[in-house]
Amino acid sequence: MPIIHHRAELQCLVAVRGHPFDRTAFDSVFQGMAGISATMVDQPAAARLMNPDGMRGFDVLVLYDMPGLDFEAGEGAPLYLEPEPALKAGFRALLEQGKGVVALHHALAGWPRWGEYHQWLGGQFHYHPGPDGPDSGYAHDVAYEVEVLGDHPVTRGLPPRFAMTDELYLCPQFPEGAVPLLRSTARFTRDHFWSADLAVRGRLHDREGWEHPEGSDVIGWAKQVLASRLVYLQPGDGPSAYDNPHYRALVENAVRWVADRP
Repeated sequence: MPIIHHRAELQCLVAVRGHPFDRTAFDSVFQGMAGISATMVDQPAAARLMNPDGMRGFDVLVLYDMPGLDFEAGEGAPLYLEPEPALKAGFRALLEQGKGVVALHHALAGWPRWGEYHQWLGGQFHYHPGPDGPDSGYAHDVAYEVEVLGDHPVTRGLPPRFAMTDELYLCPQFPEGAVPLLRSTARFTRDHFWSADLAVRGRLHDREGWEHPEGSDVIGWAKQVLASRLVYLQPGDGPSAYDNPHYRALVENAVRWVADRP
């Protein structure tokens, strides 16, 4: 009789690099998940695995990367880079196959020239103003409360409200088809954020001459993308978020939900 091997753990490929982060502290988020194993792969190597063959041994793709930007390009940096056609085709094939995706925090800024990617994720952070509107806003170390919106497997077990201190974004969202999961009590108006374009030109924490329309206070959502489940969670800038037990529960719930294909 043949021996059938069953994998006891959910396998996650966690794509990283492109934005500085505390690797050890971030990895601890996954180390605390019973029955879930995470393999961290840096870009650009991670992009070569984002296709059905490369992800064959993984159940979930976690995006904590920010590819497609060259911050060393000199004047006008970051330079926006085009994704390779093989990546675009491979990523779409993953979604058609039903592979689950969890996108975290700065993943919303990756691949700025790949419009379909951002429609799938549900939003986009812009480093420069352009035809799609002004550059986006950022605000570090904001103390706020998270409100859980309704009952969903990703938020199950969480209190109705909980405190966080983390970075927030003022940027476009594409809510079509998305189920809102989380709302921040912070104010998403121009006067509470700093200009990303000014920051990359050396003027940190500056908004002089910068204008941006009021943004959405929704900071987490779930959606169906082709045959796949996808969750985006805006929190996750650093150890203050990584160490928050409610944030850890959110990420774990998201991983489990997207892995369980409908």
